[in-house]
Amino acid sequence: MRFRSHSVSTHDALPLLIKGLDAFVVALAGVLAYLWRFGIENFPIPAHYTMLMITGIAVLLAVYSSTGVYRSWRGGNIAQMFVHMLMGWMGALTILLALLAILKTSDDYSRLWLGTWAATTAILLLIERSLLYYLLSWLRLHGKNHKQVILIGHADIAHELIRRINSATWTGFDVIAIFDDQAKPHTEIDGVTLHQNFDEALQYIKDHSVSEVWITLPLREEAWLHTLRHSTANIRYVPDIFAFRLLNHGVSEIAGIPMLDLSTTPMTGINRLVKALEDRVLALLILITISPLLLGITLAVKMSSPGPVLFKQKRHGWDGREITVYKFRSMFVHQEDGDKITQARASDTRITPLGAFLRRTSLDELPQFFNVLQGRMSIVGPRPHALAHNEHYKELIESYMLRHKVKPGITGWAQVNGYRGETDTLEKMQKRIEYDLYYIEHWSLALDLKIILLTLFRGFKHPNAY
Repeated sequence: MRFRSHSVSTHDALPLLIKGLDAFVVALAGVLAYLWRFGIENFPIPAHYTMLMITGIAVLLAVYSSTGVYRSWRGGNIAQMFVHMLMGWMGALTILLALLAILKTSDDYSRLWLGTWAATTAILLLIERSLLYYLLSWLRLHGKNHKQVILIGHADIAHELIRRINSATWTGFDVIAIFDDQAKPHTEIDGVTLHQNFDEALQYIKDHSVSEVWITLPLREEAWLHTLRHSTANIRYVPDIFAFRLLNHGVSEIAGIPMLDLSTTPMTGINRLVKALEDRVLALLILITISPLLLGITLAVKMSSPGPVLFKQKRHGWDGREITVYKFRSMFVHQEDGDKITQARASDTRITPLGAFLRRTSLDELPQFFNVLQGRMSIVGPRPHALAHNEHYKELIESYMLRHKVKPGITGWAQVNGYRGETDTLEKMQKRIEYDLYYIEHWSLALDLKIILLTLFRGFKHPNAY
């Protein structure tokens, strides 16, 4: 196996380079804000403005250092890094404003300059880190800035780790050896040599400039930890979780105890607030816009056949709680057999002529915007299934109930990709669930807006909607 070049000095210099770039960005934003506020004719910048910018740089570097912004994000989530950066800058600004208030010097500075400086710094920090992140990813993709890794553990888990690392070369990790006391002598996995003797690992780390040691053994097997007690390489534990369907996995700390998150909702903290604002604001605007249409459909349903205007049905919402979902009634009033729920099919005689039109165009689902205002549903999310369908499919499709980690939606990633309407085969429902879980795992405001736009262009009419 060919080893890529490894430079310790480069790895040590990178954090210093990033801190220098952050300091430059804060200063540059302050200068640009001053020029915009006061004009070139008032240059150079007064001393007290310069001192505030220098203080801001010092506070930001301290906050970033203490909150983990300067830790390695190699192979990590860039969106999460951005959140940490923005929260850190907000914290630094809060400290600066508190200092100005304590020293009673806030009146010495232009409010407009302060606001412009804050906003410009945030934007430039994100641009700077984005360029740096993608530059480093490009360098790693082309064999630069790599870290050597050895695996200590069983070969079957090592195979999956190597496969994933080799498919993501932009992360810049190279697995160069595996230590497994159960391995056969002189064997390889994906071109990586297996070693039997754990006691040789420490010397191997020294001889090959190994930066990372990844442990895949059960924690109760302490021999490897004793062997590595003198190593200065980063030692990480990789639990055997490849057999699980993970959802928004990560690490939490509760009461000082680190915990591995296997399946959690993305709707916590700022994400929950953003999603709630998105739903309430858009739902209110849409309802105001379509109110004449709602009134017209209400009258048409009432006049077309006897029965209520709205069809109400119990569905599972967030965390599996039961909610009542509204639709315009599209069928003749009928009685189901017990708890059985019969999905609508092509040429279904239960559907009224008006109902057929409403279902084809998805207009029957417009009352669900009231569900959104009530907080029971979201505009975008997995479509709510009938309770009987959930009971049926949760035993047939692995991870089926994970779709309830978020609120159900009026439209969703599965629907705009063609998986809507009748699911008359298990394969169709499996594909729908795959898209639902992809949405939950990759949720963002941008993805929601994309789904809404796709719904406008392709989601109202579909051959499976009947």
